[in-house]
Amino acid sequence: MDAITPQRRTLYPAIEPYETGMLDVGDGHRLYWELSGNPDGKPAVMLHGGPGGGSSPDHRRQWNPEKYKILVFDQRGCGKSTPYASLENNTTWDLVEDIEKLRTQVAKVDKWQVFGGSWGSTLSLAYAEKYPERATEIILRGIFLFDQYEIDWMYKEGGASQVYPDKFAEFLAPIPESEHGDLVAAYARRLTGDDKAQLEAAKAWSKWEGDIVTLLPSPSTIEHFTSPDVAVAVARIENHYMANNGWFEEGQLLRDAAKLKGIPGVIVQGRHDTCTPPAAAWKLKQAWPEVELNIIPDGGHLFSEPGVLDGLIRATDKFAGL
Repeated sequence: MDAITPQRRTLYPAIEPYETGMLDVGDGHRLYWELSGNPDGKPAVMLHGGPGGGSSPDHRRQWNPEKYKILVFDQRGCGKSTPYASLENNTTWDLVEDIEKLRTQVAKVDKWQVFGGSWGSTLSLAYAEKYPERATEIILRGIFLFDQYEIDWMYKEGGASQVYPDKFAEFLAPIPESEHGDLVAAYARRLTGDDKAQLEAAKAWSKWEGDIVTLLPSPSTIEHFTSPDVAVAVARIENHYMANNGWFEEGQLLRDAAKLKGIPGVIVQGRHDTCTPPAAAWKLKQAWPEVELNIIPDGGHLFSEPGVLDGLIRATDKFAGL
């Protein structure tokens, strides 16, 4: 159902982490992590988007810092984690095990609230379906199930290109017409090639995502997505995951949603999300009936949009005392 409230919640005041560090998770990867809020509070883990997007200071502000112990981290290859933009040993299931290492070695908790948006929603589901006993609740935004139709929606003619034909033309520009039949593969060749071709391709790939994630045009979002440090990590890692179908079997996350039975959950989904349209959230609701689905009538994809943010903070507040 559509969910709108007269007085919308906003981010909690800015806070600084009380502890930060780098966790060696093996395979040559070290992950940047930070703990914020109340060291004795209810544990929660934030799974950022992308893949390859990295975390931001605003991410930790989606919880009441007096009530929650908040772990935010950068996934393999992005943000402050090293090595930068690495595709080696970088799969969904590597990340799932990283989350377990962070739980036991950094947060040092038995269970925690799992919170993720966009790609973070995919990773949250993968983690919770493998380790359901570790999730006290699940809060998701902008559902992406990594099914083929969702990949095609973003990277083939006939999906988001129907809403943003001019922006899709810019996405096509670096790729010869002879390679338009498989744009993910065409970009993969360039994103793993020489530095000049890689940066050009990375900016085009990331700009396309930046164009479709906001409800209204946002020059600052485009500037962020196309800055070299962000663009290369987002494009290389995201393309790597798309090319490998996220290391999922088709329909796997919906098939295994029965494993979430008994775990309270909230989905916050923008009605006008053209990056991860509401169909996937609706399908997940059918497979996991007990989850609360809130479709935001004036919402797009980003967590920072007023209606979406309101829904997310109301969800963390709802579970704060459990």
